[in-house]
Amino acid sequence: MKITRAKGSKSLRYQCQVAFTIIELLISVAILSIVISVAIPLYQDYIEEGRISVAVQDLRNISFVLDDAFSDGDLPSSLTDVGINYNDPWGNPYQYLNLQDPSINKGDVRKDKNLVPINSDYDLYSMGPDGDSQGPLTAKPSRDDIVRANDGGFFGEAESY
Repeated sequence: MKITRAKGSKSLRYQCQVAFTIIELLISVAILSIVISVAIPLYQDYIEEGRISVAVQDLRNISFVLDDAFSDGDLPSSLTDVGINYNDPWGNPYQYLNLQDPSINKGDVRKDKNLVPINSDYDLYSMGPDGDSQGPLTAKPSRDDIVRANDGGFFGEAESY
């Protein structure tokens, strides 16, 4: 604020300077850019973790329904046989394979790093964010899958198994 006295006047006149310099604006934009460049990846990671949590919970719920159906007799041949026809958080249908069915292709069975099947009753999984999958969990397209393993003892990301 600048205080001046007009010529021949006994009163003071106040002049306020209300403006930003270009340097102040550039510094503000730079700080804002840094904050945004850090915040966006953190937000995207948070959203992805949420989707993974939803997929894990969905797999647990589907597994509960399938285990209930299994206690009554044979496993269903597809998820639609027990009324399950919804998609994972990435928009892909959940994958199910009845391992008790003698007509299945053994190459479709999910396997761990030693190429041992991860389940003995049925495979249940989401193909994850990329929407692609292969039998072995160590294959690149399968690393982001959300799987049920150890006959329901493990639910989570394939790369964590």
